[in-house]
Amino acid sequence: MPGFNPPAAAQSMTQSATALPPQVTVIGGGPAGLMAAEVLGRAGIKVDLYDGMPSVGRKFLLAGVGGMNITHSEAYPAFLARYAERAPQIAPLLRAFGADALCQWIHDLGIETFVGSSGRVFPTDMKAAPLLRAWLKRLREAGVVIHTRHRWLGWTADGALRIASPDGETTIRPDATLLALGGGSWSRLGSDGAWMLPLEQCGVQLAPLQPSNCGFEVQAWSDLMVSKFAGAPLKNIAIGLNDDVPRLGECVITATGIEGSLIYALSASIRQAINQHGTATVHIDLLPGRPVDKVRAALDKPRGSRSMSKHLHCQLGIDGVKAALLRELVDAAGFADTARLAQAIKALPLTLVKTRPLDEAISSAGGVRFEAMDERLMLKQLPGVFCAGEMLDWEAPTGGYLLTACFASGRAAGLGMVEWLQRED
Repeated sequence: MPGFNPPAAAQSMTQSATALPPQVTVIGGGPAGLMAAEVLGRAGIKVDLYDGMPSVGRKFLLAGVGGMNITHSEAYPAFLARYAERAPQIAPLLRAFGADALCQWIHDLGIETFVGSSGRVFPTDMKAAPLLRAWLKRLREAGVVIHTRHRWLGWTADGALRIASPDGETTIRPDATLLALGGGSWSRLGSDGAWMLPLEQCGVQLAPLQPSNCGFEVQAWSDLMVSKFAGAPLKNIAIGLNDDVPRLGECVITATGIEGSLIYALSASIRQAINQHGTATVHIDLLPGRPVDKVRAALDKPRGSRSMSKHLHCQLGIDGVKAALLRELVDAAGFADTARLAQAIKALPLTLVKTRPLDEAISSAGGVRFEAMDERLMLKQLPGVFCAGEMLDWEAPTGGYLLTACFASGRAAGLGMVEWLQRED
């Protein structure tokens, strides 16, 4: 930004003649921002936290609807691998504050947890609200002041933070600033990606925001698929992309394509394939418990006067949405050839052409590149400005991995701010 001066935090605190404790600003009231505020408050630093919504933790609360999956009990090597190409950058954050430490932190709030059958970790009551209430009480006791309906607009030319509130716009000059503004999905809850522009204007390296843990569209379903099967779950299936081992799980047919937990787990790879090639073809195993030769043998049994649909139901238990999907994607010649039909049942190709819109995604990929920050998560272009949470350039599947990295990065940024302020003093 022409004429931009570094934020006030870049100016040595020794310029101040007072002995007052440092004063910092946290922008964003999600898990990363709240965790950083806790670290800073406990260090005796005066913290003002600003959030544009009427209350903090709104996406956190919505994520807890149906069961607050806080983290995962998976062994560390497999856990870390969930962050794919950003695993090297996430590793030090998790080593300092991983799943076990996060669970202990929750227990210290008076909230017990349990491990579900899938390995996911939940609060005992499965709810997010009691955890958030206990956390906000702890923050108030640490002196953290929370300002809601206050939206960050960027910086003035001389480095002050611009804040819009119900009473109008104001400027503030903290000793350090943390940006924890979320990604670009679920804008109705405050994560709209508007922070990209002011950071870009300051020369910060950014990766474009893209949907993650999202649904995908097909070229077009038939009217029958849309009218009868939109919203229907595909259960007990496996899906693979390229030569990867197919994943077991379930997903949902939508009016425009497909979504659900199994698709979310593959969303990064599917999105990358679409970006590179224009489309991505996944292969659906409708009967993952049966080898192809057994499927072929069942199809080759005499069916007499029964239709193929009846035969599929009687011999293989394929009906409903699975049968409809076969009809949708296999031509008449394929249905007449039991060898081809058996192959289709075990590896039904479904071509996906694009992601659903970013605002519908559970999370987003892209954001502030780790290369733009130092080891404390401070922006190299803007000394005294730190970043944490989903606005960083990483992604992970659902299952507790997203929240764990948000907590861990918020804690790391908070500690980084404390260290930086001590050095500047």
